[in-house]
Amino acid sequence: MVQDDPNGELVPAGGSTSQGKKLNVFARIALFIRQVFAELRKVVTPTRKELVKYTGVVLGFVVVMMAIVYGLDVLFVMITQYVFGIPGGA
Repeated sequence: MVQDDPNGELVPAGGSTSQGKKLNVFARIALFIRQVFAELRKVVTPTRKELVKYTGVVLGFVVVMMAIVYGLDVLFVMITQYVFGIPGGA
């Protein structure tokens, strides 16, 4: 038997499975699938405005990280050329 808990989730009757009779494999799979659908009902789809904002934030973050990595790459190339005495640039 499966019951709803106060948080709206499906749980085996009697609390946890360790206290009472353990559910068989098929009952556990069915319980898992019911819990997945219960969680999917809680998902909120973002509006178009939110989606555009989130996409902009992600793209901006990626551009900033690319600039940092590029800057470090140029710095390490210059340090390596100086340490090994390689004349400026290839």
